[in-house]
Amino acid sequence: MKNLLLIALGFMVSMGISKAQDQGLPPNPEPGKCYIKCITKDEFKEESVQVMTKAAYSKLTIVPATYKTVTERVLVKEESKKYTYVPAVYETVEVDFVKKEGRTDLTIVDAKFGSDSRTIEVYPQTAGWEYTTLEDCPYPNKENCQALCWKEYPSQSTTLALTTVVADAATNDVPVNRINDSYTKQVIKTPARMEEEIIPAVYDEITKEVLVTPASYTSVKVPAVYETVTKTVLVKQGGLTVWEEVDCKLTEYSILPILYDYNSAALTANARKIIDETILDLMKDKANISVEIASHTDARGNDDYNMDLSQRRAESVVNYLASKGINRNRLIAKGFGETRLKNRCSNGVDCSESEHHANRRTEFRVLGN
Repeated sequence: MKNLLLIALGFMVSMGISKAQDQGLPPNPEPGKCYIKCITKDEFKEESVQVMTKAAYSKLTIVPATYKTVTERVLVKEESKKYTYVPAVYETVEVDFVKKEGRTDLTIVDAKFGSDSRTIEVYPQTAGWEYTTLEDCPYPNKENCQALCWKEYPSQSTTLALTTVVADAATNDVPVNRINDSYTKQVIKTPARMEEEIIPAVYDEITKEVLVTPASYTSVKVPAVYETVTKTVLVKQGGLTVWEEVDCKLTEYSILPILYDYNSAALTANARKIIDETILDLMKDKANISVEIASHTDARGNDDYNMDLSQRRAESVVNYLASKGINRNRLIAKGFGETRLKNRCSNGVDCSESEHHANRRTEFRVLGN
């Protein structure tokens, strides 16, 4: 009977395990335990390889050209001609000429004059009305003592003395003879000419260097330079579904008790120590789990700025864990700003510092991957 019970119990356990496996549940679960469904990671190993960082090349050395010295007779001044000028020869001759041509001079017969006179009216006779101020006028305004009178003025004349011409001026002709003279001049007896003389060429000796061997080069092969590089090589392909046992509390958000400086996302030394002792050790121990880092702010300040600050603070934790060798694919950074307040202290609500502090927090939770 006892054996039958054991067989039945064994069959029931076997059926339970088979059913759990069929449904994709963790095998052999323990009461009160929590399990995270994970995908196994790829396994890698480090290998060292030689990488050519500088290719082999040829190094050339110049071999200068060689010369020899030779002497050569060269023309330094070409043959030319010299011309000598022979001036012309002159003789003197006498030439007659008219030094001063003849002419006819004139004498003047002055004009003869008579006398006469002429009377000319220089101002005509006039008449008209004129105002006259009375003498002994008793009024300050003299215009009150004016009289209008008709007055006449006689014409005015003058007599001029005149000179008349009795006989006009005239001339008389007086002939003057020409004056002759002579001068001497030189005329060409023998024309000028050029006499030609040959000037021979001039030669000299020069020393010059003649190319014997042209420039060349020698070649030396410089070997390639190699550098040892360590690379990561895939050893085992991951992707299998496994179940990681974790503390049930870690599947929900847990407070990560780290503090940031005011308005800063930089981690303090104490914050790094807390991360090492909590998340870092956990992720090294559970190689298949992923972790979400969630950062929050209180409601004070600009909403957009708080969202950006919380994101930067969450990324600071992720960057630190990555620097410690945790694959970034296993880390998620989320900044929620002031969108997930734990109390009533939203924008415009008067709260104490401790109430605001409750909202200003960084949390983490374990995820499957």
